Amino acid sequence: MSNKPFSESCVQNRDPILTVLREVFADRSTVLEIGSGTGQHAVDFGAALPHLRWQTADVRPHHAGIQLWLNDAALPNVLPPIELDVNQQDWRGGRYDAVFSANTLHIMGWPEVGQFFEGVGSVLEAGGVLVIYGPFNYNGAFTSESNARFDAWLKSRDPVSGVRDFEAVDALARAQGLSLQRDIAMPANNRTLVWKRPG
Repeated sequence: MSNKPFSESCVQNRDPILTVLREVFADRSTVLEIGSGTGQHAVDFGAALPHLRWQTADVRPHHAGIQLWLNDAALPNVLPPIELDVNQQDWRGGRYDAVFSANTLHIMGWPEVGQFFEGVGSVLEAGGVLVIYGPFNYNGAFTSESNARFDAWLKSRDPVSGVRDFEAVDALARAQGLSLQRDIAMPANNRTLVWKRPG
């Protein structure tokens, strides 16, 4: 269907992310995807990982587009989107043994990033795994010219957005009892970060 939303970056990063998820979600059962966006990742990963119950979630304006992808894919393990605004409390009642989010932290303001991690701390079960994909700075520095340009572009659209510092994000995760398990280099100067809550 031509009216489905489409993200080229989802196509480009799908296989590298899936390689990681096959490993770190091998023993998972229920995943909350924070910021499902177009819905492409949900149908791709849900089809490739049929043992997972994949819960899509995003702000209300994205739901119709996500649902178009879900309707076409008709996967029994990928669930219709729930409303999830990190600043709201209502999504924090769910329970999941995994949380996934791609390309979200840099489009939020920093207070919202804090709310994101507080929410994850509320919904992630003991032994649960958090996987985040996106660009990060290390020791306060960009890892590439392209990430520096991306950060400038983000701030031109929304001054509170921007590429986040790994150390600051990891501190938010640790405050929720999560410990970093993996920091994996990905194509296009991105990373996949994996944290786990003690079981």
